Amino acid sequence: MSKLAVSLLCLELLAVPGATAAAPAEISVVDPWVRLPPPGATNTGAFMVLKSSGKIDRKVVGASNPASKVTELHTHLDEGGVKKMRQIPFIEVKAGGQTELKPGSLHVMLIDLTAPLAEGQIIAITLKLDDGSTMVVKAPVRKFDFPPSPSPGH
Repeated sequence: MSKLAVSLLCLELLAVPGATAAAPAEISVVDPWVRLPPPGATNTGAFMVLKSSGKIDRKVVGASNPASKVTELHTHLDEGGVKKMRQIPFIEVKAGGQTELKPGSLHVMLIDLTAPLAEGQIIAITLKLDDGSTMVVKAPVRKFDFPPSPSPGH
């Protein structure tokens, strides 16, 4: 088969009705970072702002990274005045909107770290989107101390 015939066949296949290329995710990430865990801790969180420039709602449905054995999507729930972390199946990003992953809220949980993390180290976190696409986010490790809880009566 000549090169011209192969080229024409490829163009014909691309023109098949209903055949579409994967749509771009239209999700961007702003200010990604991973919390430097205290010495001896084996779990930590990753945080970022997910922004959508698209016209449809999107979902992050999974994540992975080389620094921990398990990576999960998490949120915090208030159960009887006690904050508890829970795994969730997805994190939604509304069309044209943004979703903030921050301490005490939505986050990516890095569970069972394979080695201690160092401040400034870059962790490559792969986010899996609901359309099957993935994106790699390079998140630096930063020190973060949770603000103290307000004292009673204040």
